[in-house]
Amino acid sequence: MISRLLPTHEQIRRASEMMARAFFHDPLYLYLIPDDSRRERLLPSFHGITIRYALRHGEVYATPSLDGLACWLAPGHTNPTWWGMLRAAMHGAPASFGIRGLRRYLPVGSYVEKMHEQAVSEPHWYLWELGVDPSCQGKGIGGRLMQPILVRADRDGLPCYLETMNEANVPFYEKHGFAVVSDGVVPGCGLRVWGMKRAL
Repeated sequence: MISRLLPTHEQIRRASEMMARAFFHDPLYLYLIPDDSRRERLLPSFHGITIRYALRHGEVYATPSLDGLACWLAPGHTNPTWWGMLRAAMHGAPASFGIRGLRRYLPVGSYVEKMHEQAVSEPHWYLWELGVDPSCQGKGIGGRLMQPILVRADRDGLPCYLETMNEANVPFYEKHGFAVVSDGVVPGCGLRVWGMKRAL
């Protein structure tokens, strides 16, 4: 049964650790934090920030055992702000990527933001992150995690949008009604980004 994540310290901690495992080999984080041990150490705090931000500005859905999580940003809040991220970081351990990591992130963040703005200008739901523990992948959990918002978006006549930097994810999202609306490579780093929109 899929339900809203409880905004407690323990739930957020467990969810952050699971998301760190789910995204450990994601191309974005491999690029931002190439060193395996450093990435393992930093990813839980980074995902803790995104989870707290999504709890404040959207909705977060999880499985009962926290082996999967979907972080959505609600219409009107689909462009994460630095101030909002800073406020989220104040409530947990900061994700200290360091100057090198920040320099790597800034052009990626700018590229993804422009792609998002060009792909969908109307009110929409933004699937910011969807992760399933590696030990539980391939069991349909990701699809079930998306359903509460997909159903609501259909009911309200709103599109949904996401980006992925993992080509293997594209067919999965296509199966759930998303279509590639943009596809490009971030200049200077070689990261390929697919922007996908689920229209009405």
